[in-house]
Amino acid sequence: MISSNRILTKILTVTLFVCTTLTVTGTMLVPIFTLKLNHKINPRMVTIGKFDGVHPCLTAATQAGKVFIHNPHARGQRPATHRLSQSAQDSDISLLNINQAVSCLTAGTLGPNTTGDTLLVGSQTNLLAYDVHDNADIFYREVDGANAIVLGKLGDIQSPLAIIGGNCALQGFDYEGNDQFWTVTGDNVRSLVLCDFTGDGKNELLVGSEDFDIRVFKEDELVSEMAENETVTSLCHMHGSRFGYALANGTVGVYDRTARYWRIKSKNHAMSIHAFDLNADGVVELITGWSNGKIDARSDRTGEVIFKDNFSSSVAGVVEGDYRLDGQKQLICTSIEGEVRGYLPASKELKGNLMDSSVEQDLVRELSQRRQNLLLELRNYEENHSNTVTLPQGVSDTDSGMGVIPANTQLQTALSVRPATEAQKAHIELSISTPNETIIRAVLIFAEGIFEGESHVVHPSAQNLSGCVRVPIVPPKDIPVDLHIKAFIGGKNSIQFHVFEITRQLPRFSMYDFTVDPSAAPPTGRVSFSINDRPQRVVMWLTQNFLLPEGIDSPNITFTSLRGRGLLSINMASNGQITLSTDDIDLAGDLVQSLASFLGVEDLSAEADFPGYFEELRTTLTEVDEFHSVHQKLTAAMADHSNYIRNMLVQAEDARLMGDMTTMKKRYRELYDLNRDLINEYKIRSNNHSALLARLKSVNQAIQRAGRLRGRPACVCVCVCKIHSNNVFPSVTERNAAFWVTRL
Repeated sequence: MISSNRILTKILTVTLFVCTTLTVTGTMLVPIFTLKLNHKINPRMVTIGKFDGVHPCLTAATQAGKVFIHNPHARGQRPATHRLSQSAQDSDISLLNINQAVSCLTAGTLGPNTTGDTLLVGSQTNLLAYDVHDNADIFYREVDGANAIVLGKLGDIQSPLAIIGGNCALQGFDYEGNDQFWTVTGDNVRSLVLCDFTGDGKNELLVGSEDFDIRVFKEDELVSEMAENETVTSLCHMHGSRFGYALANGTVGVYDRTARYWRIKSKNHAMSIHAFDLNADGVVELITGWSNGKIDARSDRTGEVIFKDNFSSSVAGVVEGDYRLDGQKQLICTSIEGEVRGYLPASKELKGNLMDSSVEQDLVRELSQRRQNLLLELRNYEENHSNTVTLPQGVSDTDSGMGVIPANTQLQTALSVRPATEAQKAHIELSISTPNETIIRAVLIFAEGIFEGESHVVHPSAQNLSGCVRVPIVPPKDIPVDLHIKAFIGGKNSIQFHVFEITRQLPRFSMYDFTVDPSAAPPTGRVSFSINDRPQRVVMWLTQNFLLPEGIDSPNITFTSLRGRGLLSINMASNGQITLSTDDIDLAGDLVQSLASFLGVEDLSAEADFPGYFEELRTTLTEVDEFHSVHQKLTAAMADHSNYIRNMLVQAEDARLMGDMTTMKKRYRELYDLNRDLINEYKIRSNNHSALLARLKSVNQAIQRAGRLRGRPACVCVCVCKIHSNNVFPSVTERNAAFWVTRL
């Protein structure tokens, strides 16, 4: 009856809480201002800037290559220029003509000589730094893609930088447009934020990319990595070393350095996240704007929702600023349809209760449902207790259908490697079993990035019920994964089951089989380095990161990749030199980083040779040179055609004014033909540019892979590869010479 008493106590507690909740008067945090702007806003392209040094202006990117600046404090005072013009629909709005699709923007203090904040607008080919107050371009630079932008100080670099994340590369420009920072990352960058991650009083750069990783750069040195299970679309600094993140699959959460505090997942997409102290408790909350129009604020410690509101359309951005100029910052939320709402932090009277009455009613209904579930559980306990004294003779507790199981029942798990056969693909087999006659009725496994939807349920058929369930697992990447397992266990005739929970970690390099085909060709690629450590330590690392049979006591071992990437051989000489032989340079980098982290090695110099990969890279570098040459020729041809069009247009207008209709028609026909040729050349140039970007991405990834074959000298390797050129498309000689230095 102990369980029954515990359930009864829970029922009384929930009932009392429901009654208490019903007496609370509903309070609600409402917007202090609402605007309806006649411009649609691109998602994740909203910022606030004090362009005159005093008045905050809401700034956002729109369609058709324009940026609008909403300034209700100085109406009609902005003259029209070649870029900036007054909106015909709203006197408070000025339009900045970019003439390209805007991919990111931000505003902030960039240079010492500007009156106020600088507006930074990025496209897939260029970065514009614009002085809105003086209506002047500060600088205009070509960039290798611009998917995300952040402005601020980084590390020991004295001046603030406009840091662009694009095509597997990061570029930082000062207020004069000089290239002060450059490094590479694993994939296309999708989000950036500056944060004092290490607690040394200097900002590090956090980078979210399409390869599902959050990387932390201390200037050009990679100091930490966190692996997620989807593209990292948004990052925001909260306080100290704590930061929020959002993924493309609807996940939002909070990290403190490398430790994840909490995360939640929604069926909707997080469009924007921001840190703001909405309940005035001195600690910022994570504000999230969703694709369904919902805005919610969550505690940075627990993820509990403390406030929510709804727009009629998807949220475009969440920012903050003193928009009313009353000395108090407001949380400003915008929708893609141009609706803007501003919220003040809660007053002391609200006492942190920001939820409206309808949300309170939802809480009451949830608690009532919990009460009903507890009552049902109590009834089941009472029925089991009454039936235990009236069992028929010869019927065991396990077979009675009451759910009673032996006291020694435990959930046991085992992992094993299963090579490919004709019947099934190669996989890791998870075996879940019990040590007695009980059966497993169902198994629920939760694991990030392995199963679709992150969970997998196994229901054995009635004919196959037993005390053992085998589940095939195929991890897509070499990352450690926690398997959270729940199993329903009972007797063969049970209608009630006990739930057992257990967590088992899948090793990082589990998709490598100890069994080797003797006819398999040995790998030609290798990386060698020396360590000052005992072979037993390397064996410990192998045991923790691979699925090995018992009795392995030597660091010299060979594996077969279950993903079809050939053999992996690990050898350690008596002088401490380790040689990793594999044709997969990514795998070699992962192994080096994992082993160096396990042994606590920071300064690790390596010598690498991957003939197959380097041959592919030579071809790529040659193609970069060819595409770059074509790019320059097409650009020159388009400039010549533009001059011809200008001259013919003047001649056609002169002929019209002189009444020479024959010459005028001839010139306009020539203009039509030139314009058609110009459009065709633009299409060719666009295709050439896309192909060039793809090749440059491969080169940037090659530099990143070469850097991962080293410890701390990786940053030196990347610095050597930095391209000191004002042209975003450097010559193949520069790229080639820089890369081959990384092989030394």
